Amino acid sequence: MATNSFGARSTLSVEGKSYTIFKLEALEKRGFSLARMPYSIKVMLENVLRREDGAVVTTGQIEALAKWNGKGGEREISFMPARVLLQDFTGVPVVADLAAMREAIKKLGGDPGKISPLQPVDLVIDHSVQVDAYGSADSFAANARLEFERNRERYLFLRWGQGAFDNFRVVPPDTGIVHQVNLEYLAPVVFSSKNGEAYPDTVIGTDSHTTMINGLGVVGWGVGGIEAEAAMLGRSVPMLIPEVIGFRLAGSLRPGATATDLVLTVTQMLRKKGVVGKFVEYFGPGLKSLPVADRATLGNMSPEYGATMGFFPVDDQTLTYLRLTGRSDAQVKLIETYCKAQGLFNSADAPEPKFSDTLELDLGSVVPSMAGPRRPQDRVVLTAAKSGFRGELAKEFEKHPSVDPKELAKWVAEGGNGASAGEGTVVESKLGHIVNKVEVNSEGGRYALTHGSIVIAAITSCTNTSNPSVMLAAGILAKKAVARGLTVKPWVKTSLAPGSKVVTQYLKRAGLTESLDKLRFNLVGYGCTTCIGNSGPIAEAIAGAVKQGNLVACAILSGNRNFEGRINPSVRFNYLASPPLVVAYAIAGTMDIDVEHQPLGTGSDGRPVYLRDIWPSQEEVAAALAGSVDAAMFKSEYGQVFDGDARWKSLAVPEGNLFRWEKDSSYVKAPPFFDGVTAKVGEFSDISGARALAVLGDSVTTDHISPAGSIGADSPAGKYLIAHGV
Repeated sequence: MATNSFGARSTLSVEGKSYTIFKLEALEKRGFSLARMPYSIKVMLENVLRREDGAVVTTGQIEALAKWNGKGGEREISFMPARVLLQDFTGVPVVADLAAMREAIKKLGGDPGKISPLQPVDLVIDHSVQVDAYGSADSFAANARLEFERNRERYLFLRWGQGAFDNFRVVPPDTGIVHQVNLEYLAPVVFSSKNGEAYPDTVIGTDSHTTMINGLGVVGWGVGGIEAEAAMLGRSVPMLIPEVIGFRLAGSLRPGATATDLVLTVTQMLRKKGVVGKFVEYFGPGLKSLPVADRATLGNMSPEYGATMGFFPVDDQTLTYLRLTGRSDAQVKLIETYCKAQGLFNSADAPEPKFSDTLELDLGSVVPSMAGPRRPQDRVVLTAAKSGFRGELAKEFEKHPSVDPKELAKWVAEGGNGASAGEGTVVESKLGHIVNKVEVNSEGGRYALTHGSIVIAAITSCTNTSNPSVMLAAGILAKKAVARGLTVKPWVKTSLAPGSKVVTQYLKRAGLTESLDKLRFNLVGYGCTTCIGNSGPIAEAIAGAVKQGNLVACAILSGNRNFEGRINPSVRFNYLASPPLVVAYAIAGTMDIDVEHQPLGTGSDGRPVYLRDIWPSQEEVAAALAGSVDAAMFKSEYGQVFDGDARWKSLAVPEGNLFRWEKDSSYVKAPPFFDGVTAKVGEFSDISGARALAVLGDSVTTDHISPAGSIGADSPAGKYLIAHGV
């Protein structure tokens, strides 16, 4: 029970139903000015106001936050998320710890059934699918079958947890990516508890891109497993009061510019600004033209620009999206009524908040872009992509003994005028290794690979497939390309991994699936694939050629991360781009192309086809969007979202509230944390002799240390598994 020192407890009536709420208005009556407070801080303020107990949350915390003046780090507050979000890669250890707690309780004479999450938890299985099969109609079925074979033990464990724990839901595999399922279905935006309280939906998740939900007006961010477990068990998340950087958006996107281009522009700006450990909150007149799908893309990239989150307040666009995705009329009405009552609704006449600092962007200034070849903040304007590629390649070989520095500089400069490799002043004898070619003879025919050859082109689930406009644009571009007789180069491994089944529904309804299939962008799975390193193997002939020639092979993907070595061991340069650009570059087959002046290929009529010839117009995308996406799709796909397919249902799940560990398993093991624990609490003692496990440089992440893709046979983990018969 809250202490309610500020007299904030009140009642909100919504269409005949009453909810207990804690009104922020009570603080204004006590002299605190909240009118121009950032919306994200208001949500945090409601959180502590509702949970005041004099111990974990004190009046001092509430007053410190209510006095927020833009400065951060001056006072610690205690934040409790409304729910916790897990994916299977990081969620399995969390569930294993809960299972271990049950065993420990039983050994100490207690009731193991009492161990369950106190906060609602959703786990979405989406990180286990790999792109083994591609480019054919049965790719999805083949990858799903391999996924179950490889992860059967993991899935058995999670299926047991689905039935064993209270307050714990599992979305089975081959359904969608955690962030899109969260956006389209799981997030209530305003939570209503069993005891009749209504309060803002807030979430922490064991995936850094949990921030995608910020686009829906939900405060949330990614955490480690320890923080997630603590919240699940009713412990607050301690945090310093943050600074909030306001990002003002004005105008609207110009024709030809996509949400992906906007995201890459904003990421570059915020990285330059420096927003690590801070909230970013978007505001300004530009929000009116920015739908939730675009906002979610910006929220998703918060880890890439370094912020704790990238927040959009609830407004009319939010309500429109909620209706589109099939939320009930009663829920939408609750959200609107609650947010307006609490001053959390960003209406047209609301005063602009005051922030710690601000940036501004005219949406009309955004131009087609990509980012690469190694960092998401390294944006390259599309018209300079070729020269940018050549400049990065030159750095790889500038010290090579066979390369003439002067000729190398000329070659790089040619990247801006449409010349291709071997043209103009380029002389192979002077450039030596940089114009290296390796002949390949494979099932796809005979061809030559060079530096810049694109060997992976992936429309990936994270970031972009939550956005129908860019997905439909990719399909329209594919349809136009097929009509002109263009094909994807035979050395390109293509894939389409939507974030939810709704994507395949609207692509099919728009009549675009067939064209994508003809360009080998067949459905490969619903889950996090290429973006986390689950790109699967490249054909041996291609991988061998890359190794033989020490080629700088490239990948282009519609994801959010492009660190070297993350996407595939054979690929050194990785570029982030919008889905339609992924398709276009797959047709070109190389990064060494100026798509403004050079053709992507030759059409069936023998004439060159340029990007401008097949790029979808704003009107074409709008028409496809209006005619192919509706609420019925979302309702049908999410109607039985927790049921799973026949394979999931057929898993032989052990009964009881204790899991039966397999002693010989190298996959799911009982954590040893409770071994030797007794009912008597031991004494605290000093820690001495502690040292750092790893001291790392800039831009080194957990993706480098523990990639999610294939485990190398000659790595320590690989040797361990082989020794255990894996």
